[in-house]
Amino acid sequence: MDLAAAGLTEQPFRTHGKPLATVAYGAYRDAMEMLQRTCDTPNGLSLLQGPTLSGKTVLIREFVEELPKESWVAVIDGAGLNTTSMLEAILTQFGYEVDFNSTGELLATTRVFALQQASTEGPPILIIENAHALNPSAYRALSELAELRVRLTGADKKIRYVSAIKMILVSDRSLRAIVDSPAMESMGKRLTVDFHLHPMSCEEARVYLYSKIRAAGNNMPEYVFPVSVCNELWQASGGWPGILDRVALLALAKSETLPVGISDIERPALPRGTWDAQAIEAAHTDTGAPPEPPTLIITQNGQTVRSLVFGKPRLLIGRSDHNDLSIDSRFISRHHALLVRNGSATFLMDLNSTNGTYVNSRRVSNHVLIDDDIIGIGHHRIKFCDPYAKQRGTLDGDEFADTAIMKTLEDMRALLAKENTSIMPAQSEDVPTLGN
Repeated sequence: MDLAAAGLTEQPFRTHGKPLATVAYGAYRDAMEMLQRTCDTPNGLSLLQGPTLSGKTVLIREFVEELPKESWVAVIDGAGLNTTSMLEAILTQFGYEVDFNSTGELLATTRVFALQQASTEGPPILIIENAHALNPSAYRALSELAELRVRLTGADKKIRYVSAIKMILVSDRSLRAIVDSPAMESMGKRLTVDFHLHPMSCEEARVYLYSKIRAAGNNMPEYVFPVSVCNELWQASGGWPGILDRVALLALAKSETLPVGISDIERPALPRGTWDAQAIEAAHTDTGAPPEPPTLIITQNGQTVRSLVFGKPRLLIGRSDHNDLSIDSRFISRHHALLVRNGSATFLMDLNSTNGTYVNSRRVSNHVLIDDDIIGIGHHRIKFCDPYAKQRGTLDGDEFADTAIMKTLEDMRALLAKENTSIMPAQSEDVPTLGN
């Protein structure tokens, strides 16, 4: 289908160059805040990691465009660069005509420039994409630059020392092992944020698609991609923006009529996130930041009906409107199940529901959840997405050893059970609840 037939005046899903519209979904906003925090921190040095097509380049471009015009910023591609080529790229970005006889002269000039700028106009900002692909010798030079500090006297007459150059390292894989190595000690000490991009939720993906279609000239995007198609596009892309653009573009091109159909959607192999348990644990230990909350994806008969972020200590699920997650179904009890967060662990409790609560098709009463668990209540399924939860704990484990936590759970179960039916739970999920 051509653009005009879809009511579009421009290509909404550009795969190269500047996007037609930038959509600020949750992970995008978090990353922008992280980048700004790095620049605001006297010794700012951060890692921005996300798989290929996770939106890193768009983030960096938008962030640089929002910086004050007087800022000194160098953005270089580190793939294959050794010390000499890296320093040449940095100095060229900072406006130098590179004509030096040795790597030592390049490094000395970079040091002088950074110290002078930091002392007068503020530290310059160095952003290195594909930082994982730098030559080891280039990392040694970076470590030397990371040690540079200048002495400043504040308005309060107090003397403080700040880093002479801010650094942001960008990669499609985790960089923590590199920064934590003994040779990179000067960088490890400065690490401000170890940030990993996460994919969009189903709702964020729909807003993303519709925003781009509107920007391209069609003010009725639901007639191009109905909600059910948006849900399928999200699943096919894994929620990664770059992949979503490509899948949406191919579906639009393949379709012969509007609306685009689910059969027009291709399903590519999806990348995994850049986080891993060791890097995440180290990041939380160093920065003191809490883990990002899990996401719940609710489906019925294979169709996604809702997604939400579980950002509260407790989440009550049931048929009543008074629940945090209300699902209107006669197969679900008024107060059916309870989710409780304690640190990085999530605990599921069935609240004496009529038709029971299931995890991965097994009926449970109490259960500790891990990433990709499927909770079954009635004819609905809830996918629990939490990349931080990789190992299943037990109720006797440290995360639930606090008797006060268990007492709170039992008290809430007893309180809510009074509102539920007193009949014994049925053995089949296909039995409607009776008066509860």
